[in-house]
Amino acid sequence: MILTLTVNPSIDRLARLDTELKRGGVFRLPMAEDMAGGKGINVSKALHYAGEKTLALYPASDSGKFTRLLEVSGIPHEAINTTNEARVNLTLAEPDGTTTKLNSPGMTLTKAHRRRVLEKLIHHAKRATWVVFAGSLPPGVPRDFYVQCTEAVYSVNPNIRVAMDTSDGPLTEVVRAFPKVRPFLMKPNAYELGQIIDQDGEELEAAAAEGNYLPVAQAARALNELGVSEVLATLGEAGAVLSVKSGGCFAATSPSIVAQSTVGAGDCALAGYVMSRERGDSHQDSLTTAVAYGAAATSLPGTTIPYPEQVRPEAGRLWQLDA
Repeated sequence: MILTLTVNPSIDRLARLDTELKRGGVFRLPMAEDMAGGKGINVSKALHYAGEKTLALYPASDSGKFTRLLEVSGIPHEAINTTNEARVNLTLAEPDGTTTKLNSPGMTLTKAHRRRVLEKLIHHAKRATWVVFAGSLPPGVPRDFYVQCTEAVYSVNPNIRVAMDTSDGPLTEVVRAFPKVRPFLMKPNAYELGQIIDQDGEELEAAAAEGNYLPVAQAARALNELGVSEVLATLGEAGAVLSVKSGGCFAATSPSIVAQSTVGAGDCALAGYVMSRERGDSHQDSLTTAVAYGAAATSLPGTTIPYPEQVRPEAGRLWQLDA
């Protein structure tokens, strides 16, 4: 089973505009749609759609709108009841595919709430093969909470594979905890990779966009040297780079697509990689699956998660890097 934890879940509200967004304007929305979201939730959705066994854990009201949205979706889930409703994140989607996101900070989690999160995590981690920690932390949660979560799952299941996808303060704390606590897999984007190694993430992504993947590969390799077994660096339109501590370094791209929304693309790439590795696929095949999932998500509106029939890993391009 692949377990996911979304500490800062959100009701993702997609508002589609039929004209270009302009500051100070008044717009009538042709449609608006609410979906249960958050990075770990998105990962579990993609896994569930692909037939993988997954369970999404999240702190929120077990009878609120967020939980009702998950129940309608059919995704296996378990609320860690806080009586509070999840935050609302608004995505404004323009006809040309441009998206503007307005994210709320999230509800405050008390010490008692955090203790229940760790208890539920420990309970389910005993029978999980992977656990995915993904997303930001809400107000009041210590920046090292993902370190605490990682320590907790390793204490009951030393063989579990921990995948980490976060940024800013929580990411800094995870790296600071090396080598005592380290994930098996990290999935930074270029900006987050730059945070880790103190480089300009925009320059890393720009280099990849121009066909020079070596700076990203070298940055990912630096994480391998700190003890992270596998590093999947997602690079938007430029695809992704995979660096494996015990193996090589690879880059992959997908065919050109008509982008509708980049929201959730990184989550889908992570889901594609983890499900492929869970099935025993090679690192190379797992990378092409990850890139294909990210591309498929980008071709869909809002935070729509692709089904397997919408994903085309065979259409991608993969090559080895000398890093």
